[in-house]
Amino acid sequence: MGSDKKSYSNDPRLGRTLREDFRQVDFISEIKKEVRELKNFYIDEHKKERLQNMNTFSGFFHVVIWLIKSLFLRLTPFRRILTVAGVVLFIFGRIKIGGDGGNVVIIDNAMLGGILILFVLMLELKDKLLAKDELEAGRKVQRALLPDENPKVEGWSAWLYTRPANEVGGDLVDYIEMKDKRVGLTMADVAGKGLSAALMMSKLQATIRSLATEYDSLSKFASKINEIFNRDSLPNLFASMLYMEIIPNSGKLIYVNSGHLPPIVIKEDEVQQLMKGEAALGLLKNANFTEHHLNLKPGEIFIVYSDGVTEACNSYNELFGIERLISTVKKYKNVPPDQLGERIKQQVDAFIGEAPASDDLSLIILKKS
Repeated sequence: MGSDKKSYSNDPRLGRTLREDFRQVDFISEIKKEVRELKNFYIDEHKKERLQNMNTFSGFFHVVIWLIKSLFLRLTPFRRILTVAGVVLFIFGRIKIGGDGGNVVIIDNAMLGGILILFVLMLELKDKLLAKDELEAGRKVQRALLPDENPKVEGWSAWLYTRPANEVGGDLVDYIEMKDKRVGLTMADVAGKGLSAALMMSKLQATIRSLATEYDSLSKFASKINEIFNRDSLPNLFASMLYMEIIPNSGKLIYVNSGHLPPIVIKEDEVQQLMKGEAALGLLKNANFTEHHLNLKPGEIFIVYSDGVTEACNSYNELFGIERLISTVKKYKNVPPDQLGERIKQQVDAFIGEAPASDDLSLIILKKS
């Protein structure tokens, strides 16, 4: 009996919860955010282009119609029928029977219509919560597969970071320690977002880890990874990858770039953007890749980043861009890699403001001690 009282007392009370909600929620900003996310999800690019040529009233009318239509078509057939019945009953459910001096009976089915609509909403919410639980489980598995600390390499300072745009992501940031004390680091970006990209990222990670110690040539290693990814991935799916190896107690850094964004080298007086890489993984069955060699001096930094940094978009559809990244790097180049990475994250977050993240954000920063 005592345990029943205790569990009952721990249940959240509706009134208290609502009071907390009213204190915490900024309704204006939340409404803007939710409407923006609705438009991004339900309205395609063609319709967004049409909106640009409409006045405010016409644009608002079309957005409402498109949202309702898109939502309606995404329901299952059974739920569409329930929704139509609920709307009809809610609007036209008041029926008057009798008259002309007799008894008048009024049947009001509006409440029944509201219950049907509420029932459909409960079913949709149930599906969403189930999907969210599955994605949360996927996120935990994905996090468990990624390193939980930065590699420790004599003569180097390293900082690795990745942040998915959704519950799970398609970016890979990983490292592997070799028997000869070399350390291999990977940044890869599978096209797209969400569960499909996350699954292919896990497959790519397993392939890289299993083959990294078997190849002395990074060119041959990248070709083999490309061959396997092309064979096993879905049609028209590709991934960029920048794989690098650093040698302890030296400034030697070797890397191969298959379709990833050009890395950045920070020297004493300049910030240099290196050359673009070859084709992304999966685009060509047989592809050749170039092995690049660098020799960093003490204090010089090597940065690899994903398009979630440079293509971060604010509410005005402006991109963060490579110029802002380089400007941030120049400003904070003398701090340790972890602090430099945090500064870059802060600049990106401040730039996008309340806009939703458009892509996974990942960074690898290596500094020669």
